[in-house]
Amino acid sequence: MLRPVSAAEPFGIYIHWPFCLSKCPYCDFNSHEAATIDHAAWRRALLAELAIAAAATPGRTVTSVFFGGGTPSLMEPATVAALLDAVAGHWRLDPGAEITLEANPRTAEAERFADFRGAGVNRLSIGVQSLDDQALAFLGRHHRAAEALAAVGLARDVFPRLSFDLIYALPGQTEAAWRAELARALDFAADHLSLYQLTIEPGTAFRALCAKGAFRLPDEDRQAALFDLTQAMTGARGLPAYEVSNHAAPGAECRHNLIYWQGWDYVGIGPGAHGRRNRADGGAVASLQHKAPDRWLNATDRTAERAILSPAERRAELVMMGLRLTAGLSASRFAALTGGVALDAALDADGLATMLDEGFVAWAGECLRATAKGRLVLNSVVARLLA
Repeated sequence: MLRPVSAAEPFGIYIHWPFCLSKCPYCDFNSHEAATIDHAAWRRALLAELAIAAAATPGRTVTSVFFGGGTPSLMEPATVAALLDAVAGHWRLDPGAEITLEANPRTAEAERFADFRGAGVNRLSIGVQSLDDQALAFLGRHHRAAEALAAVGLARDVFPRLSFDLIYALPGQTEAAWRAELARALDFAADHLSLYQLTIEPGTAFRALCAKGAFRLPDEDRQAALFDLTQAMTGARGLPAYEVSNHAAPGAECRHNLIYWQGWDYVGIGPGAHGRRNRADGGAVASLQHKAPDRWLNATDRTAERAILSPAERRAELVMMGLRLTAGLSASRFAALTGGVALDAALDADGLATMLDEGFVAWAGECLRATAKGRLVLNSVVARLLA
């Protein structure tokens, strides 16, 4: 049985557009190149899947919609508008709902920013990735830094809220180089920045190249120094970290991503999209759509695959996600989502004591939070807490 919810609880819709101009060598997302796209067929399929999700979640108030990918700015604005109209028809759409669309900064896509705004998008997230042309080439991007900054400037004039992404800790990157690049980014930033250290993920082109010795990432000490520099510079400019890799002015945090990190319900639409709905027993229903775009598009049954997460599995997931937040994991929210389980009782007692004593985590009122030291080795901290 699903957990009873209140009308005030956040509830999100994630819509996945899987197509890109090309596959970036660092990317392990469900993204694919396509020579041609039948936009009408994709619009019909997304709308059909949205209707199925709505039938399973009646009466909810949608507080955020997130178009992710892939490259959603390759969608037709009319498709975005149709999907948002359908969301408002199936559920109650909160008047202040956050509607985010991820975009590439290429001029051809930036020219459609006004159309996406007219379709109902009120927050744009731009994949800038670097302000250095050599780094952009290494990362497999199709734009240059000047084009990206022009897109950011245009988006600031069109959208009420704006974020853009950068990737750092690149091979050979020095603290001085990152300091200069980040300072330039902060001069152009609006109220949100996503700043990710480069990681080498399984199945990516970078994984194969790195294994052959084609390049090496900075060592752990350099990565830690770059992370500390990032925290200091963003904090000084009024965009402190609210999550390991995300920085925002107070009140400008990405509300949709907070749904994930805080453990609220959301549904996923499109190939490879995930969803979560909390159960009354403290577990959760996890949903996953078919990943392959062609298989997803041509499926006769659009019901997502579902798995039941046990209460223990869901508690572990909530801990892993919640500790990513600078504010930490709320014990009261944890209890509300797990059927009354106390946070400290859900953790390994020795592990919690050790992590507290060694300064990797700390209590801040009723929240357990990873310290700056703990965020540098967060995976290890979580593993010790859940041992």
